Amino acid sequence: MRGATTGEKGTGEKGTGEKGTAETDTAETDTEEADMDGDWRARRAVVTGGAGFVGSHLCDRLREEGTEVVCVDNLLTGSIGNIAARSGDAGFQLDLRDVSEPFDVPGPVDLVFHLASPASPHDYARHPLETLRAGSHGTANALDLAHRKGARFLLASTSEVYGDPLVHPQPETYWGNVNPVGPRSQYDEAKRYAEALTTAYRAALGVDTVIVRLFNTYGPRMRPKDGRAVPTFITQALAGEPLTVAGDGSQTRSLCYVDDTVSGILAAAASGHPGPVNIGNPVELSVLDVARRIRALCGSASPIAFVDRPADDPGLRRPDIGLARSALGWQPVVDVDKGLAMTIDWFSRLPAAG
Repeated sequence: MRGATTGEKGTGEKGTGEKGTAETDTAETDTEEADMDGDWRARRAVVTGGAGFVGSHLCDRLREEGTEVVCVDNLLTGSIGNIAARSGDAGFQLDLRDVSEPFDVPGPVDLVFHLASPASPHDYARHPLETLRAGSHGTANALDLAHRKGARFLLASTSEVYGDPLVHPQPETYWGNVNPVGPRSQYDEAKRYAEALTTAYRAALGVDTVIVRLFNTYGPRMRPKDGRAVPTFITQALAGEPLTVAGDGSQTRSLCYVDDTVSGILAAAASGHPGPVNIGNPVELSVLDVARRIRALCGSASPIAFVDRPADDPGLRRPDIGLARSALGWQPVVDVDKGLAMTIDWFSRLPAAG
């Protein structure tokens, strides 16, 4: 597998990370990844939500590594365009179905990656019941598949399980500060339940599971109007429109380029670790700083426009990735500005209709 680092040496800014570079660890770390690499290429994987933003990149990486892939997606928020490169690929199969309904995959399966769920605030606000079902019924059905096949199961959870955190940065041992009936609860609680269900299947049925908590991920294939900060700011800057920053923009986010996120997912799958483990970039930026960086990288003169901040919008986001470094040998390597530039380039080549 590519991309996960094994103790690469380098420098990085801590604290608020204003340099925008990924932190690196100077200590050499051991990982099972190299030992697993030969076996990995012979495996067959199921990816729920494989036509989505992160899921489609995961499918591509698995195919590059020689893994046969069955992508299960109902295209609620995913897109055929995201998997267009897999057209004619004999090692890739698209199964159009809702994972909230029981499903099976004929033949052997070695890995089940469960990513299926609306993931942006706009999407889960429009699809609250579908979001809850993906996290509950969908997780159970994917776990049942892994149990029947004797496969390792990976749950793609989220930093949203930490809610609006009172501990900073957020380690995996933090239980979170979540509003169970707020406007984000359908997503937050679906993922928290999915983690509990995954843990129960491991304890009660012996299913080989791992939980990863993905922090803010960005990159090509994000939908221009999905409501998240990076695609919104890029779309506005390229169009010469005001960049709409919620509140005063002081709330922070930690942006991880999608290639790094996928490498973290694969490192977790290749390990024997049960998780949960944070996968994200420990460089912390204010939302206002993100808007200004994107505006500068786009060469745009767009003004900043401050708008009302959504209810329960987290004030802080920064992962503690010490466990990912020590247990998985993983850390992000893509500099924030470089990742944003690659993302802007992709958005700039989209048709005008977006």
